[in-house]
Amino acid sequence: MADDTQGALPVGNNTDFSKKHPLECKWALWFDNPQTKQTTNKYGQTLRSVHTFDTVEDFWCLYNNIRTPSQLQPPATFYLFKEHIEPKWEDPKNASGGCWTASIPNKGQNSKTQLDAWWLNGVLACIGEQFSEGEEVCGIAVNIRPRGDRIELWTKTASNEAVQTIIGREIKQYLDIPDTLKIGYSVFSEKLVTGSGKGKDRYTV
Repeated sequence: MADDTQGALPVGNNTDFSKKHPLECKWALWFDNPQTKQTTNKYGQTLRSVHTFDTVEDFWCLYNNIRTPSQLQPPATFYLFKEHIEPKWEDPKNASGGCWTASIPNKGQNSKTQLDAWWLNGVLACIGEQFSEGEEVCGIAVNIRPRGDRIELWTKTASNEAVQTIIGREIKQYLDIPDTLKIGYSVFSEKLVTGSGKGKDRYTV
């Protein structure tokens, strides 16, 4: 009987399946699930680092062994950030920045599928260094909330409108967000003043 697997394998015996493919940066997954509404002063008390990775294979090992966003009970947040950057507005890498926010349009099974797809595509864009202004990107978050779920892309320099606009258009492309659906960019320093997690949009694309 012929070996049906022969045609699916590379020619030669030099393939090393144990070799891992390094990422440009090391990344850390964080998780937060506060049981009560958080104030600005108490933010971060339930935030914890879950795992770090720096290869393609280690990312997929992590991803395939945790819940997807649609399986989380609100309120909950996954953060995926570059190493040495904490997902807090006050972190030195975030303090002068802000975030692009894309809200899931509706509820239901379709929205859950869309949420998981947006999260995965956004994560892959980050760790795969797909942004033309990649040095500006700090991390990405998915927020699970009773009133609506959303994706946030955190960046360093809120004052640079040109760069933020480029990043905003790129994240829309990677998440396959239609032109008819606008996303907004809010500034962390303004959120700290108001104590609100939403904030007023400075830019939209």
